[in-house]
Amino acid sequence: MSPVPPRTRRRGLPSTPASTVRKLGEVRRSQFVTTYGVGAMIAVENESFLIRGIDSWDVSEAHPIAEPRLAGQLGVFGFRLPPAPDPERARDGVRAVRFPEMYSCPHCHQLLPFRKFNSPARRAECSTCQENLVPSRFVIACAHGHLEDFPYWKWVHRDNRTESATCGGSLTFRADGSTASLRSVLIGCSCGVEVVSMEGSFRRQALRDLGIRCAGRRPWLRDAPAVNCQEPPRTLQRGSSSVWFPVMHSALSIPPWSQGIAKVVAPFYEIFKDEDDAAIRAYVRMQKLLLHHPAYSGDDVVAEVERRRAAESAAVEAAEDTEAGSRSHNYRREIYEGEYQSLVKGHAEITDEQPEFVCEPPVTPIGSLRSSHGLAQVMLVKRLREVRALKSFRRVEEPSEADSSLREASISLAKPTWLPAFEVSGEGVFVRLDPERLRIWEQQPGQVARATRIRENHDRLLSARAAGSDKPVPSSPATPRFLLLHALAHILINEWSLDGGYPAASLRERIYGEGDMAGVLVYTATSDSAGSLGGVVTQGEPDRLEASLRAALHRASWCSNDPLCMESQASGADGLNVAACHACLLLPETSCENNNILLDRAALVGTPDGRVPGFFTR
Repeated sequence: MSPVPPRTRRRGLPSTPASTVRKLGEVRRSQFVTTYGVGAMIAVENESFLIRGIDSWDVSEAHPIAEPRLAGQLGVFGFRLPPAPDPERARDGVRAVRFPEMYSCPHCHQLLPFRKFNSPARRAECSTCQENLVPSRFVIACAHGHLEDFPYWKWVHRDNRTESATCGGSLTFRADGSTASLRSVLIGCSCGVEVVSMEGSFRRQALRDLGIRCAGRRPWLRDAPAVNCQEPPRTLQRGSSSVWFPVMHSALSIPPWSQGIAKVVAPFYEIFKDEDDAAIRAYVRMQKLLLHHPAYSGDDVVAEVERRRAAESAAVEAAEDTEAGSRSHNYRREIYEGEYQSLVKGHAEITDEQPEFVCEPPVTPIGSLRSSHGLAQVMLVKRLREVRALKSFRRVEEPSEADSSLREASISLAKPTWLPAFEVSGEGVFVRLDPERLRIWEQQPGQVARATRIRENHDRLLSARAAGSDKPVPSSPATPRFLLLHALAHILINEWSLDGGYPAASLRERIYGEGDMAGVLVYTATSDSAGSLGGVVTQGEPDRLEASLRAALHRASWCSNDPLCMESQASGADGLNVAACHACLLLPETSCENNNILLDRAALVGTPDGRVPGFFTR
């Protein structure tokens, strides 16, 4: 990242000569989707910046990512990998703006907007003390995503408020370090008002009691007007995870989009989409696009472009429906159903085409797994590609499917036609349960009662989050089937992290548990050394899988927090788990697609008294 005068930074190298610019740090492109996306704050040395909207990015050199199924569901035309620095051309990339604006000097304790410190060029330094400045530790945000500096003047003068906007004095900021609490963070003013601490500033009603309302500011969007917002603002730590929650969506590349002519056309579609048929054929002929693909012709390319155009038109209609709230709950199921059918059907490797999706059954039959563990099918996913896209973000409260669209903070001022995304290549194992055995088990009264307990809590939470929403309230997916599949994915990930040498955070789950689906995909979450070396696929061989399942179920039969864990009526945030804790089922947040909720260990192994049978209880 490099500075852009007067108050803006850009990702990559700057447009000014390299000799005049200091290099501040690097951010991986995938982090602009997962960690430091639009609207997130990033600390660089002793400064803090806010990533700006995608409409300010220079994506002329950004690599396009094709995933038509996901693009259609999200109502955009495509995706782009966040731009990388270009040392030769010194192009702009991802931009950022300084935030928060308030800084303090640890020596003279002044608390001022950054510009008033008169820092030397490209340095955050107090011009009086020559000490490095410290960005404000506190900001305020609302559940609609708006963000502002903490109102220090109003806080310190809360008992001495006047009609004027300021007393004319200068603020001071001290952290004496006597305690780790907010009581040791002291704010003062040279006007003589009594020094006050930050204690109490995080109370839900603290800012409302001072008459402070959300100003509707969106500093990450350039020239964005303030909007009228009735949400009460909350005080947050600048580095708190509550400041930025990404709203991400993902999809696996499956046939026919991941193979054949679709794969050939994908890198060139941006060039073809606005051209007529003759121009497309001419480009294919002059660029010898099909030199290494003799099975296809220019007509095949034209037909594929037409198919992509039709998919984009459907994407526009889907976006309009989404805005009306009619498709908000169907998106995920539509994506997952296509993936599930492809995983069940399988797809053999074709050497000439090198498809992005290869899914084959193991050579050894799974007879013993079928009879002893109730597995109907095991598929080795030897090659897969996943696209993860950033759609929006939220603040203060963790995202929920029931949230109003007003709670989704936009990543651009205008409606985006593309979204930032990145792709992951890896491998995995797909396991499908015996539908007949599953149907009998999920009707057991004990399991129904436990799932109902979770579903009622979840429905209550979704209804509360949907208050005033423009979307229909989604129903909870907490069924005995879903709880079983989710718990199965977690014990497999934990077991393979121990037996296969994979860090748990490098594995991910994908649960197919709605409707008639009954499968689990465990796959690698990274494309580095823990990504596609064949280790996960090896774990899916019947002999190894049977040993892993046996060991995982034995480990799940007893938790170090038992009997409290197993006998709890509800556990976890908002009571959305039953028998699940950090000692038995919970995973790193990068591994669980459901935020470690909707889990019950008893679905696997049953309760010790035998009243609630587990699916794998023999």
